[in-house]
Amino acid sequence: MNPQTLTIDQLVALFAAIFVVSSLCQWLAWRVKLPAIIFLLLTGILAGPVLKLVSPDTLLGPLLFPFVSLSVAVILFEGSLTLRYREIGGMQRVVRNMVSFGMLVTWGVTTVATRLALHLSWELCFLFGAISVVTGPTVIAPMLRTVRPTQSVSSILRWEGIVIDPIGASLAVLVYEFVVAGGGQDALGHTLLTFARIILVGFSLGAVGGYAFGRVLRQHWLPEYLHNVTTLGLVFGSFALSNLLQPESGLVTVTVLGLWLANMPGVDMEEILDFKESLSILLISLLFIVLASRLDFNDFKQLGWSAVWVFLAIQFLARPLNIMVSTAGSTLRWPERHLLAWIAPRGIVAAAVSALFAMQLQQQGYAGADLLVPLTFLVIIGTVLLQSATARPIALWLGVAEPEPRGCLLIGANPVARAIGRALVDNGFRVMLADSSWDHVSKARMESLPTYFGNPISEHADRHLDMVGIGRMLALSAREELNISAAMHYRIDLGVDNMFILQTRPGQQVAAKHQMVDRRRGHVLFGPEVTYGLMKGRLEQGYEVHTTKLTETFTFERWQAQQVGEVIALFAIDRKRNLRLFSPDREIRPLAGWQVVSLVPPDFCPLARSKAN
Repeated sequence: MNPQTLTIDQLVALFAAIFVVSSLCQWLAWRVKLPAIIFLLLTGILAGPVLKLVSPDTLLGPLLFPFVSLSVAVILFEGSLTLRYREIGGMQRVVRNMVSFGMLVTWGVTTVATRLALHLSWELCFLFGAISVVTGPTVIAPMLRTVRPTQSVSSILRWEGIVIDPIGASLAVLVYEFVVAGGGQDALGHTLLTFARIILVGFSLGAVGGYAFGRVLRQHWLPEYLHNVTTLGLVFGSFALSNLLQPESGLVTVTVLGLWLANMPGVDMEEILDFKESLSILLISLLFIVLASRLDFNDFKQLGWSAVWVFLAIQFLARPLNIMVSTAGSTLRWPERHLLAWIAPRGIVAAAVSALFAMQLQQQGYAGADLLVPLTFLVIIGTVLLQSATARPIALWLGVAEPEPRGCLLIGANPVARAIGRALVDNGFRVMLADSSWDHVSKARMESLPTYFGNPISEHADRHLDMVGIGRMLALSAREELNISAAMHYRIDLGVDNMFILQTRPGQQVAAKHQMVDRRRGHVLFGPEVTYGLMKGRLEQGYEVHTTKLTETFTFERWQAQQVGEVIALFAIDRKRNLRLFSPDREIRPLAGWQVVSLVPPDFCPLARSKAN
């Protein structure tokens, strides 16, 4: 299809189709628990080199380069917003090693392997090596949900993906700037001076812009409804101004800008980050389809089978050496190190940066620059497909896969959620309390309960919320719409039978048609008349969570008979330490040896009464 022969309406339909298909790819990836890259790549390849429906170079013309440049700027800015120094300082030593010394090992091995296999110039080999060090949370998060490794492996991979995204992309930017700065110049002094200008302009504009905008946000000089659009304008403006002052310094500027805002005291970037993440999803989807549709099978033929050696070196040499260096002296078991050495899929930043640099280098006449994109996509496709298909079996074989998840995700960190969370933790179950209220989260952290601060149904939560060992969701928010939305959000990953919702209104006050819809979303917690307001009121009156062990003589029926209408049964634990949540639509008959956990008045003790009788 030749875009130059299409009418305006047909062009509009083509653009709309790309948006719709990209959304469907993201949904399908979420549905089948696979990285969206797989479906976006397949769509782009089908639309471009296979069916010839999309030709970005003719479709966008001179706008293609600005579109890719600005998209990469937004993606790098969003990635750098997640990089907080306090979180880096609190990470395990092995993670810090992986994004520093380990990254340099991956860079060096990939560079040498590319040089030996493809005989490209050292400049291009160093650039490709820098591009290929990033993994990224967009590909790691869905893989971890499927693999379900141990807590330590999951935490390391998740934090590596978050941290190395902006660091690795910045490394690629700096290497590219160094290559361009020396373009054709024999004098090393001139090359270093140009490189210094790029760093000076990038860091200066990024820091000044970040500080100034941070002051604007901190002093509330900007209304909240303008925060997102102004931030986007700041990113675009800083990127363009930086490139005007010093060519090729814009990406450094936006990365420093995001880092500064993320770490500036008293600046709340959560809502802006949510918006930027939504925008990044859109741009990532469009970029993958557009960039994949630009692929030419002739480029892969030009690479030849020698390119496979590059992929094999990255998978079987660079990554294992990275882990060997990074985990030296750590307490990680060898099976955990082996799994870490296997999982490192490449993602959108590698694809976008390679396309951006390839276009720029081709314009400047660098020989072999046209091979950067197909080589990068070969690594992306190889790592994502191979690791997605094999990581779970390998984790099971190594014995580092989590058993059947027994933990609970609690929507809310309010007093009710904290009481139930504490009861679950005291009985040996893992919990994660998610809330967007800092007051609730801070109180939960003071009680040593694991928390996630943010919207539990946001893209940020999908990327950052640690779901390892989580098998159930308990919606305990005071907001009914949030509870229902959370159940709809997590029922695909956890299963509708593991969704439990605490009512905000008694059962008889809810229309029958709504009750039926709610059952499809999950189970009602505790009892038909038990609501969030009731439980919160009881806790304020001094009610406590109490554990009662059943025996052959003190049965569940006898325990029920001693209730005075004020006790709320929460959950039971059977002899195999399985959690059984009480619900009016799920009958539970606890047996001898089970434990029943309930919310009771301060002076209520069933076991003491049973002994007295």
